[in-house]
Amino acid sequence: MIQIPEWEMVGRLILAAFLGYAIGLERELAGHPAGERTHALVSLGAATFALISVAAFPPGADSARVAAGVVTGIGFLGAGMILQKRGQEVQGLTTAAGIWAVGGVGLAIGSGLYVLGLAAAALVGGILASEQIFKIDERLAHRRRESEAEPDDV
Repeated sequence: MIQIPEWEMVGRLILAAFLGYAIGLERELAGHPAGERTHALVSLGAATFALISVAAFPPGADSARVAAGVVTGIGFLGAGMILQKRGQEVQGLTTAAGIWAVGGVGLAIGSGLYVLGLAAAALVGGILASEQIFKIDERLAHRRRESEAEPDDV
């Protein structure tokens, strides 16, 4: 067992939950499913399991199994967010990927890899916010409308 002061453990949990909340807030403000509470809980849960795997098992125990289980579990949770209606596009892929990435943030913070967790959170947040910042969806929709309006030269 690795001795980690309890207050440091609590700090890791708070940081992981905060980062997940911040990322989820972007999703919530953009009107997508799985907002701030879901992202915060996934990150917090992943950090908790990471802390357990680091602090609760004796040295030499295979603590990587816990992380592997977390990754699988979060993947299963994300899969439940992906929807496809007949004749329509698949929806929820980005949200599912965000949930999975937030799990990675939580695992990193819980494991004490603060710089990695903070960098990952910044990248995830930046990627998710880029849609709003650069209006990518609007530009793509505009291009689709233009291409549909032009007659085919066949």
